[in-house]
Amino acid sequence: MNEQNIVSQMRRGLLEFCVLSVIAREEIYSTELILQLKAAEMIVTEGTIYPLMSRLSKAGYLAHRWEESESGPPRKYYRLTEKGETFLHELKTAWNHLVHSIQQIQPEA
Repeated sequence: MNEQNIVSQMRRGLLEFCVLSVIAREEIYSTELILQLKAAEMIVTEGTIYPLMSRLSKAGYLAHRWEESESGPPRKYYRLTEKGETFLHELKTAWNHLVHSIQQIQPEA
């Protein structure tokens, strides 16, 4: 496996955490979510995000509402549910523990 594939796999593994983190900041529609993830260099495509959003919704982590748009079709705005907020908190705790563990084993810079 080359370096590019390893980085891609790491991003993919963290994408759910990143999506929930962005949605926790504000109610958002998928196109804006994709733009924010790309701006953060979490390289994503619609083909990756839409199935993930569907899974998170079916799991009860996300709720949505429709809003008319002046520039096209109605937009589906996502927000975290209470269950989603709890799950995000658990992910943050796990992430912080993982970062701490990795820092413990990394050589001094």
